Amino acid sequence: MSLSIGIVGLPNVGKSTLFNALTRASVLASNYPFATIEPNVGIVGIPDPRLTALAGLYNSAKIIEATVRFVDIAGLVRGASTGEGLGNQFLSHIRETDAICQVVRVFTDPDVSHVDGDVAPERDIETIATELILADLQTLEKAAPRLAKEAKFGRDPERNRAAAAAAAAQELLNGGTTLFAGAAGAGIDLADLRDLQLLTAKPFLYVFNVDEAELGDKELQDRLAAIVAPAQAVFLDAKTEAELAELSPEDAAEMLTELGLGEPGLDQLARAGFAALGLSTFLTAGPKEARAWTIPVGATAPEAAGVIHTDFQRGFIKAEIVSFDDLMAAGSVAAARAVGKARIEGKDYVMRDGDVVEFRFSPT
Repeated sequence: MSLSIGIVGLPNVGKSTLFNALTRASVLASNYPFATIEPNVGIVGIPDPRLTALAGLYNSAKIIEATVRFVDIAGLVRGASTGEGLGNQFLSHIRETDAICQVVRVFTDPDVSHVDGDVAPERDIETIATELILADLQTLEKAAPRLAKEAKFGRDPERNRAAAAAAAAQELLNGGTTLFAGAAGAGIDLADLRDLQLLTAKPFLYVFNVDEAELGDKELQDRLAAIVAPAQAVFLDAKTEAELAELSPEDAAEMLTELGLGEPGLDQLARAGFAALGLSTFLTAGPKEARAWTIPVGATAPEAAGVIHTDFQRGFIKAEIVSFDDLMAAGSVAAARAVGKARIEGKDYVMRDGDVVEFRFSPT
C-alpha cells in the first residue's frame, strides 16, 4: 500500500536530522530555513519482534518487515497559507500525503536559531495548525457555496451530505480546531469531505524533539502530550537517534541501556506512523521468508489475500488462521490445530493484527 506520512514543522526543528536517522540517508540538514526544498522520500521498516520469532520457528531464510513511507517536506513559516516562505510548495506537498507528522522543537541550542527567536513548543504547534486551518478555510470558501447550490437544486444524497459537512467544517475551523481533532465531536463524517483534500482532515502525529536530559521527564511529556491529544505524541532526541542509526546493533543496544531507554525513539515513531495511517499487519512464514503484510484496519480475508497476489483474492476459498501468540505457544501449526487454536475462516472474516495466515485459493 503506497500511503505516506509528511514530516512537517517550522525551520530548524530537526526534521531533516530525524529523516536522516529514519532512513539512514544523507539528506541535507543545515542551520538555515528551507534547507529542504524538494521533498525527500524514505521507506522505513516497522520493527516487529514477532517476525524474528516466526523466522526461528520456520527456519526462514529472510525477514521482510512492513514499511511506512515518510516524506520530508520544506519548513513552514507563519503566513504560509498566503504564500510566505515556501508556503505554496509546502501545502501542495503535504496535500499529497496521507497523514501529517509535525516535528516540534523542545531542545535548546544557542547555535541553532529558531525562526521566531525562542523555543516555545505550544506556540509552534499553534502556528502550523493555524496555517493548515487557514488553507482549509480558503478551500472551503470556494467549495461550500458550490456544494450548497448543488444540494439545493439536486437530489443527490451524497451531495447533500457533502454540503452539510462543508458548512459544519467551516464553523469548526473558524473556531480554531482542526478537523482531525474536532470532527467527531462536531458530528462531521470526514468521508463526506474526502474530495476536497482538506489538510486538517488528515491524521496527525507529533514528534517532540527534546534534549537528551528530557527523555525521562514524564511531567514535561505528559503536559505536551495533552496539548496535542487525540493525536499520538512521540518523544525523542533527533541527535541521539542519528547517532544510534550509525551504530552496530550491539553498540546501539549498549547506548540505549546507558540512556535508560528500552528502544530507539525511531521504532516508536515508525509504529505510531503506521497506526496513524490506519494500517495493521498479518503474517506469513515459511522456509523462504517470514513476512509482515500491510492491510487497512478492517480488511477482510479476501482483501488481505489480494495484497499477496490479485489471483489469491479472485480465487479465494478460505484461510487457515492462527494468532501469533497461539502459534508460538503451540510450537507449530499442526500443534495449534490439535488444540483447536487454528481456525478456518471464510470471505467475511475481518483480519486481526498478528494473524498468521495460509490462504487457500482456486487458480483462475
